[in-house]
Amino acid sequence: MQDITAMLAQLKRPGLLVTAARLAARDYRRERHLPGLLGPLVPRRHGAAALDLMEREAELDALRREGSASYSPLRHVRLLAALIGEAQLMAATPPQAPGA
Repeated sequence: MQDITAMLAQLKRPGLLVTAARLAARDYRRERHLPGLLGPLVPRRHGAAALDLMEREAELDALRREGSASYSPLRHVRLLAALIGEAQLMAATPPQAPGA
């Protein structure tokens, strides 16, 4: 399975959406933002949270492509910002030793 960083690099989204998400990711705070995006049961590990976010982002991107009235650009930016934030946190967190 590909790592989260490689999966993120393969995403093809409109430039304005990505730029807004990158700017929003600067203020990303896991404990404040994730419950609003994933619900009260937030995964403890960054990788698990990132995978959940990727699934939800893909669903939202499908709505965007369809031109659905239920599509929310603000939610899309928030999801992408959280995804970028989780990827950055994963990169900054040293790997745990097996059994730790």
